[in-house]
Amino acid sequence: MREGAVSARKGVRHAAMGLWAKGLGRGRLGVLLALALWIGAGLGLAQQRVNVLCSPDLAWCEALVPAFKQATGIELRFVRLSSGEALARLRAEAQRPQFDVWFGGTGDPHLVAFKEGLTEFYKPRAWNDIREDLRKAVGETYIPLYTGAIGFVVNPQVLERRGLPEPKRWTDLADPRYKGLLAMPDPNTSGTGYTILATLVQIYGEDQAFRLLARIHRNIAQYTRSGAAPGQLAGRGDVAVAVLFAHDGVKFAREGFPLKVYFPLEGTGYEIGGLSLVKGAPNREAGIRFIEWALTPEAQAIAAKVGSFQIPSNRKTPVPPEAPKLSTITLIRYDFLKYGSPEVRERLLSRWNREIMPLPR
Repeated sequence: MREGAVSARKGVRHAAMGLWAKGLGRGRLGVLLALALWIGAGLGLAQQRVNVLCSPDLAWCEALVPAFKQATGIELRFVRLSSGEALARLRAEAQRPQFDVWFGGTGDPHLVAFKEGLTEFYKPRAWNDIREDLRKAVGETYIPLYTGAIGFVVNPQVLERRGLPEPKRWTDLADPRYKGLLAMPDPNTSGTGYTILATLVQIYGEDQAFRLLARIHRNIAQYTRSGAAPGQLAGRGDVAVAVLFAHDGVKFAREGFPLKVYFPLEGTGYEIGGLSLVKGAPNREAGIRFIEWALTPEAQAIAAKVGSFQIPSNRKTPVPPEAPKLSTITLIRYDFLKYGSPEVRERLLSRWNREIMPLPR
């Protein structure tokens, strides 16, 4: 980082001058010692890096690397995993953490990670600049990074060829006419998938939601590992209807896929994407530096530049015009703390794996 480099150079100069004052500086030994101090400081700075577990779109993760290096001088390395996979990775490495920061992904797994002691809350300097509704929803557990709502992403061309109407409600997805024409993410690996599951439970109640999910299951062509992948399937015409975060559907539509994005009439759930400091981070100082940078308007604006149209958490960051406007959507009162608790999350996933996934399609 630039400030660190300046301080290191000053320290080297002071040390070298001290050696000279003691009478060592006139000889070869003084020169060698001063040179060793200078090289050592330089190597320390060159070796600084932050290891990021990155859960948004790959293009966004890739764009962080040069931007963070340019802003701070610190190297960034990342591994891209969906939210559910990222949580599993943190659990597996709990005794010896390999990552410093978990960037992005739905909030429920971030809450689980915090409650299991895999991450720690760090209050950034920009805390009061983060949208108040997002801060209040999750408390001091993780840092809100963005928000976005679950929507229907449909391919009207496929529906027209089949002579089918666009589904308007969650219950429409259970209509047998859509058999083999739906795609959703797997809630075990995808935070998007779990958000969909938790959304239906909150709209209908748990038992009724699972009865609906069993009927929807019969129409599913594919459950995907990542949250955005169903939108690609719909864009290519492999399915007619995908359920995912609407901003991902907008991204694919802007890339030229024949997609329409809208929201179910009963209401829909939403996410508060997370940013968390890993507990026991091997490069904690660099991780904190990354978190502070990631919340700046300049860093948050990177998302829209690479086609990620979530609503950024910092009120000072311009909202991309392509981002779905939450004020026009019927949002449910999503209980982030309840459905982000390890007990509730694991129980719902276990029930889904036991009652839904084994059913024939």
